Amino acid sequence: MTTAPSLPVQSLDGPAEPDLVRIRDVIYQAAGIFHPDNKLQLLQDRCGRRMKELKLRSLREYTDCLTIRAGQHAELIALLNEITIGETCFFRNPAQLDALRRVVIPKILQAKSKLPLRSLRIWSAGCSTGEEPYTLQMLLLEEAGALLKDWAAEIFATDLNQHSLAHAQEAVYGSHSTRNLPPLYRKKYFLPRGDQLQVNPLVRSGVSFSRLNLSDDSRMTLMNSVDVILCCNVLIYFDLASKRRVIQHFFNNLLPDGYLFLGHSESLYGVNEDFRLVHLPGSTAYVKRERTPAGGKAI
Repeated sequence: MTTAPSLPVQSLDGPAEPDLVRIRDVIYQAAGIFHPDNKLQLLQDRCGRRMKELKLRSLREYTDCLTIRAGQHAELIALLNEITIGETCFFRNPAQLDALRRVVIPKILQAKSKLPLRSLRIWSAGCSTGEEPYTLQMLLLEEAGALLKDWAAEIFATDLNQHSLAHAQEAVYGSHSTRNLPPLYRKKYFLPRGDQLQVNPLVRSGVSFSRLNLSDDSRMTLMNSVDVILCCNVLIYFDLASKRRVIQHFFNNLLPDGYLFLGHSESLYGVNEDFRLVHLPGSTAYVKRERTPAGGKAI
């Protein structure tokens, strides 16, 4: 039996372990995720898991695995998988979902009604294990014969964590994930799998999953022509500079009058002034507005 390596514990009063700080910097540069000093113990624990897997005895050895040894990119992805485990469930924020269905989507469809291409594109950014995008797809299916009749709707979901994406594509969930699932949706859109539930093929076929690093500028520029972005409880792991960069990409990726939803405790205050905050029944969102330079016309 392999025992976990004995890592030097960071002192609350003294300086942090230099190799741990270096690992923090590597993660920040790669993914924009920042661990403040009071969160370094959590990072140290995650590194310990990888060190146990690799049978390494020191942070210095593990730092070399992330920076100079062969396979460093693969190991960085493995570490990111360890530190980006999300907590979510179906119908996690009912008020937000209700506002999306009853207010936001009708407004978008009305604004696009005269366009030749009748399409709706929704992006779940930081989708974790898939509960959010599948919830969205079920809501769209409920509107397929009415509000969305003759419209093509597409949901694409992205996350940094490979393990979470694999879980999402398998689409099998236990009682914790399905605890808020309304009985109608449980019966209509799920299949029994032992003591778990699997999302049925109709729902799964409407969602496309892919791995995306929100700090990858080149990939982010390709995520364009979106009507709605949901990025809930993701930016809490970013520092201000990284938040600003990600939010600027969201602004550029949204179509005119597109909507951005964040977690209920998240805000763009002090982060970005290009979006307009709107109050919805039981929820809030941000709308992409035209930029107006000082003394000029909107652009």
